[in-house]
Amino acid sequence: QLQLVESGGDLVQPGGSLRLSCAASGVTLDSYTVAWFRQAPGKEREGVSCVSSGGGAKNYARDVKGRFTVSRDSAKNTVYLQMNNLLPEDTAVYYCAAQKGLCVLWPYEYDSWGQGTQVTVSS
Repeated sequence: QLQLVESGGDLVQPGGSLRLSCAASGVTLDSYTVAWFRQAPGKEREGVSCVSSGGGAKNYARDVKGRFTVSRDSAKNTVYLQMNNLLPEDTAVYYCAAQKGLCVLWPYEYDSWGQGTQVTVSS
């Protein structure tokens, strides 16, 4: 059974950077599309980025494009989200999720989820 664990969330100042990790256990992550979602208080969960099983396809939400980069490391069975030039509106709990289908940013397509990691952007 696929289990996902996120880490790397922290308090950071506007303009700063963080790298989130999504580590998998139980199953190799290579055969899964992996996505990052986030949820701020009082808001719906929204898609941030995804990477296909082969790594050939990547998608980004409009408001993170150019600032965030998703990547995967097969040797470590881990997917990363590098976040640069962070803004206060990036503050949220960030979740990684996995599924066998296409690289899309619709949460209901994903059936394996991590517990989330808090990212707070504030001065």
